[in-house]
Order: sequence, then C-alpha cells, then structure tokens
Amino acid sequence: MLETGNTTVMQGFNKSERCPRDTRMTHLVFPALYTALFLAGIALNTLALWVFTHIPSNSTFIIYLKNTLVADLILTLMLPFKILSDSHLGPWQLRGFVCKFSSVVLYQTMYVGIMMLGFIAFDRFLKIIRPFRKIFAKRTAFAKTVSTVIWLLMFFISLPNMILNKKATPSSVKKCASLKSPLGLLWHQVVSHTCQVIFWTVFVLMVVFYVVITKKVYDSYKKCKSKDGKHKRLEVKVFIVIAVFFVCFAPYHFVKVPYTYSQTSNKTDCRLENQLFVAKETTLFLATTNICMDPLIYIILCKKFTERVPCMRGRTRSTATSEEHHSSQTDNITLG
Repeated sequence: MLETGNTTVMQGFNKSERCPRDTRMTHLVFPALYTALFLAGIALNTLALWVFTHIPSNSTFIIYLKNTLVADLILTLMLPFKILSDSHLGPWQLRGFVCKFSSVVLYQTMYVGIMMLGFIAFDRFLKIIRPFRKIFAKRTAFAKTVSTVIWLLMFFISLPNMILNKKATPSSVKKCASLKSPLGLLWHQVVSHTCQVIFWTVFVLMVVFYVVITKKVYDSYKKCKSKDGKHKRLEVKVFIVIAVFFVCFAPYHFVKVPYTYSQTSNKTDCRLENQLFVAKETTLFLATTNICMDPLIYIILCKKFTERVPCMRGRTRSTATSEEHHSSQTDNITLG
C-alpha cells in the first residue's frame, strides 16, 4: 500500500515537471493587487499593534485579538516576497525561498488566524450563554494556553514542508511542486487535508455559536422595543466575525481540494491544472484580504481598542452614551 501511494505521488511529481504553468495573469495582475493589499495591511496592522501595546491582556477576548494581530502582521510581512517572486522581479533563488519558506509561513499564519477567529466567536458565545458564571474557558490562562498550542501545532505541521524539498534550480523553482520530494508531496497533501478539516470544523462551530447568539439577540431586541434605529446596527456588530470569516476564507477552501489533487495526481490535464491554479491564486488573494478585515473586528467589537484610536475617541463616547439604555446582555455580545 505504501509503495502504491509513493508511486502515485511520484507520478504527480513527474507530471508537475511536464506541465508548464501559465503565469500571465499571476505575473501581472496579482502583484499589483498584493502591493495595494500590503500597503493597506501594513498601515492598518501597525496602527493596531500600537493600540494593542497600550491595552493589557486581562481578558480572553483581548488575548485572542492580539494573537490574530500577530498572525496578520507576519502574513503581511510575507507578501513582499510573493510580490517580487510572482512578478519575476527577483532572482530565481528568491522563488526558491518563497516555495520553501515564505509561502509556508504565509499559510501557517493564515490558519492561526482562522483558529483565532473561531475562538473569538467562542468567546462571544460564552459571554451570551454564561455572562456571569466563572468558567475555566473565560480565564486568561486558558486563552494563553490555547494560543500557544495553536502556534506550536501549525509550526510543527508546517516544518516538514520547509524541509522535504530538493535542491532548487532555475527550472525547478518555476513550480513549487517541482521542488518537493515524493515524501514532501505526500506530506503537502496530508497538511492540505488537515487544514481543510481545521477550516470546516471552525466554520461549523461558528455557525452553531451564532445560531444561539442570533436567538439571544432577537429575544433581547424584542424586550427592548426601541424605535431609535439602533437595533439593526447592533445586529451587524454581532455577525461581523462570521461575515469576515466566510467572505475571506470559504472560497479558497472550496478551490483548495481540487487544486491540491491536481498537484499530486497524474489524472489532471494541463489546461485544467492551470485553471485550478488561477482559481487558487484568486481565492488566496481574497483570503489574504483578511489582514485588512480583521482591524474592522477590532474597531467594531472591541471598545477598548476604539478608545485608544485618536480619531475614534469622540465617536466612541457618543456611541456609548446613546446606547446606555440597551441591556447589559446585548453589550456582552457586541463589546469586548
């Protein structure tokens, strides 16, 4: 069985060398888009970093947000390597570095961010179903432990993707799959499926959390019976996490499975493989826009964050005054 599996992977590896990649779109369009994304991401996340350095880590919510920020910053710093590599502005050795290291780190931090968003949703869920009860999952020690485990998990499953590669050459760096050893291709497939499991598990749990939250919010709004137009805005606040999660990450994960299969199998023709490559790159760009979407979560859900942003201090105070009549239960859902 192992021999058969290695033969299949080797065939996929050989195919990756025979099927040249059509990079016309990724050579011109995506580098420009990623450059704009990088500039916006570095500005937003640098500001967020400055703000969070002034906010103590005294709640699980803040800890999850800070870990999300770290993941976004690392991902942002990997983008220049991708931009230079995809636009062919750097030497071929840079492409080898991207295949072996920076793209691996990019994916690693993306999944750290996905799991952190899941725990942010979990934190909001606990605040509405157990607003006053002290449980272990609401302690900062729990959030710090979970965050450490997530970083270590993603590091150890990503490390073999940095190691199980052949020596880079000008021809082999044209496609990252050509750099991987047979075992490296097999491990890449395993990691891809593992990340799919991570994503869909987090997604299903988030749907469950927000079904409960929706019911609680709706019940709270019915009791409030206010006609001042504030209810609709609060409802949007509740759903910002799952909206960002779905818009950024779902398309990529729909495309990722067939794309990975095309890289490790000899049954996909070159035309379809190139189409899947373009689809993967398109949805990957959408996924990386998360680095600009997460700051919206900080602003909308974290009152401590907006209080520290100079241009939003006045707005935060006026908003807090106008919403004093809302129930404390609703505040627990929408604010950090």
